Amino acid sequence: MQDMLVRLYALPDGAPLRAKLAEQGILIRRCNPYETHLLAAWVGKHFSPKWVSECTVAMAHQPVGCFIATRQSEIIGFVCVDTTARGFIGPLGVGEEARGLGVGKALFVTGLEQMRALGYAYAIIGGVGPAELYQRWVGATFIEDSTPGIYADLLPEPPRTKP
Repeated sequence: MQDMLVRLYALPDGAPLRAKLAEQGILIRRCNPYETHLLAAWVGKHFSPKWVSECTVAMAHQPVGCFIATRQSEIIGFVCVDTTARGFIGPLGVGEEARGLGVGKALFVTGLEQMRALGYAYAIIGGVGPAELYQRWVGATFIEDSTPGIYADLLPEPPRTKP
């Protein structure tokens, strides 16, 4: 899977995206350091152990590099910045029950706004899955010859054992 590039100087405004979600009771905010264990548990339940590792890295940044979406004080999505490598955005995940509401786009743009505020002009989306979303949301473009890129020689996940 190829990497993609996002021009941070050409982002859509994230404020209207967040405002629309707030009307539905969904808040987009920076995750607090004391919520790291809650984030890790949620990501581990809904996504992969590797994403839990990346969230842990993002939570150790100053400022914290993880944003979450909450509804009724429950996590429904997240995005991390500067985790896999400097200048990378992701992982990004939204729980199945919240997909299709605009949560992913709002999280993604919020993370990109943070990167722009930190002085980046571009962001890299590594090993892209849903490329058409990123193209539509922020005009992301493919980076030529970027497979496997930084993801070469990945360690395999150990087999899961039942308790």
